[in-house]
Amino acid sequence: MADEPEAVIQLLRSQKAKLIDILRGDPDYVLQHADSRGLLSLHGYQQVKSCRIPSEKVTDLLDHVIQRGPEAAQGLLELLSEPDLQETFPLLDFIKDLKVNAESSGQKEISRKRRNSPDLQDVIPSKQICNNGSGLVKEKQLMVVARAIGKSWKEIGRLVLNVSSVKLEQIEVDHVLHVERVFAMLLYWRTCQKEKATAAQLHFLLSQEDCALPPESLVILLED
Repeated sequence: MADEPEAVIQLLRSQKAKLIDILRGDPDYVLQHADSRGLLSLHGYQQVKSCRIPSEKVTDLLDHVIQRGPEAAQGLLELLSEPDLQETFPLLDFIKDLKVNAESSGQKEISRKRRNSPDLQDVIPSKQICNNGSGLVKEKQLMVVARAIGKSWKEIGRLVLNVSSVKLEQIEVDHVLHVERVFAMLLYWRTCQKEKATAAQLHFLLSQEDCALPPESLVILLED
């Protein structure tokens, strides 16, 4: 049993060079996803975020995740297998096979836990990501909506999306551009809501009068 966690670490470490080459195209995109899943400490996040060279940023990200242990390493492998990441980085397709290999070579305990507590990818197949708003909201939809939310974004976060003030302050510190702050808030909401984070549900929440958003800015949430 003691060798099982180490197998996850070794698996991720063995793919570092390949992952650096693939993810350096948009390291900030991966970093935000990893942070929303709590795969890095606050200090680790700040350190990786401060790096300006894409390949080094990915290297630091992988190193920090590996240093945090097998749970974080497994979390990153699962993240890289999700539809959004696979769509953004098509060359990550090999990760799905790596997960299977990892489980067959000593990840029985991790597999058991995942069966008892299925993640988003298990609960919602990629083909069901969006179906007239009934599937998990896409990041492209979140970005369109983020552009429509103005200075009251933190109020919407607290009162409508139930995002804590502490998290909102952290988002404000971590991101300079307004649209990036709102997008990070919406992405965090989706992560917290898990299978409940449908496009239709977000449309319902943001359609409330308190949000004061133009209806046309939310139409994308009801599109296929």
